[in-house]
Order: sequence, then structure tokens, then C-alpha cells
Amino acid sequence: MHGTVPAILPPELLLRAYRGGVFPMADSRDDTDVFWVEPRTRAVFPLETFRPSRSLAKVLRQDRFTVTCNRDFAGVIRACAEPRPDHPDTWISHRIEASYIALHHAGHAHSIECWLDGALAGGLYGVSFGRVFCGESMFSRADNASKVALAWLVALMRLAQYRVLDCQFMTDHLGSLGAVEVKRDLYRKLVDQACADGFQADLEAAWNQAVGASGAGAVAGSAGAAGAAAGAPPADGADRRSASSSPGKVIAQSFTHTS
Repeated sequence: MHGTVPAILPPELLLRAYRGGVFPMADSRDDTDVFWVEPRTRAVFPLETFRPSRSLAKVLRQDRFTVTCNRDFAGVIRACAEPRPDHPDTWISHRIEASYIALHHAGHAHSIECWLDGALAGGLYGVSFGRVFCGESMFSRADNASKVALAWLVALMRLAQYRVLDCQFMTDHLGSLGAVEVKRDLYRKLVDQACADGFQADLEAAWNQAVGASGAGAVAGSAGAAGAAAGAPPADGADRRSASSSPGKVIAQSFTHTS
């Protein structure tokens, strides 16, 4: 055990920070302190122009992974905090992990999971407010798992009428997937515009809509084809967040549609 975890960062504090363009980090897994970061430039994904590469679209169509939403938030953030060859330590401290799990229970942090043979193979998590989703971290234990999770996230965000997908710091990996950099002032403006009308985009409602729809025509919007991911009903009422057995082709196809 890592000992006693300090008091979590309250959900309302986290949301206020994110709305102001600020987010917390730590120096190590066992660090009990946090510091607040406001980058001069931010990496964002243009939602309406996002297109998976040919190779990623092929992986989506193959339905190699079973994809879920909010099935195992704690498992995703814990996996994101694990050491990696290029990052032996992590900014996701135990305190930050506990804080985001509390934010998840409050309905403002979400995860997308990719499963392979019943095991968690990849995924991502982030913070949601207004029409903004701030992606925090992603991981892969199998080739392309995090990329598939990202494609699903974008499809659901388009369905839920989000406007901003923030990925914080630009990396070569994010750039290869289509992220672009914007200056701090423009980022703040985009966030303000995405929150101005008081609309609260709901990722899980979009997921349930996709799971519950009977075909592409049942879901309106630029990502409407994602609705056909719901070919079969959930196995039981407690499992409504599971994808159908063959949604990947429709998710890939959704990116060929424009609003």
C-alpha cells in the first residue's frame, strides 16, 4: 500500500480550474502535493475535420476490440499511471487518481475502454464540462488500442454536440493523429464559446443513444452513423454502456459524414 492519501481535490475546484484553462499535476506517483499548469499553447483536435488514417479505419472496421464507455474508469486511470519505457514515473499521483475518480462519480470525468479477450487493452479518460472535453491521458497494452479509443471518443463527442477536444500538450503522437496547437488566448476563447450557452454535453447519454438506436437514420448530427453501433440490445439493464458486437464499421463510416 502507498499509505494515506491526502484529501482529494474537490470536484468543484477541479471544474473551476478547467474552465479557467488550468489543470493539476504531480511530480511522482507518491507525491502528496500538486502544482497547477496553464500551458502557453494547447493541443486540440478539430472535431469536425478529424479523420482516422486508413490503417486506423481498417482496425476500426475489423472490430478487434470491444469498446465501452465508463465501464472501468478506475482501471483506466490506474493503467495510465503505470510506468512506461519513456516515462518511468508519472504525473498521476495517488491523490490525483482519487480526485478524478471522485470527479467521475460526480459525472464530470469519463473513460473509453478497449477490451481484448476480456482484458483491458487500452483506453483514455478526461474531464467534461459544457461542450468541452479535456483529454487527460491514454494508454495501450495492444497495438492501436488507444487510437481506437480516441476515434470512438471523437464520434461520441460529435454526437453529443461537443465543440472542443483539448489534449493539453502537443506530442508527436497526437500530431500524427491530427491534433493542432493553439495559443492560450485562443484556447480560452474556444472554451468560453463552448460554455456560453449553458449546454452540458453528455458523453454517456450519447453512448446510450448510440447503443439504443436501431440504425444510422435514428441518430441525427454529423456523427449520426455512430447510432448504428447499436445493432443488438445490451445483455442486461446494468450493461447499457457496452457496445454492440459489431460497431466498428459504422464508427469508421461516421467520419465520412459531415454536418
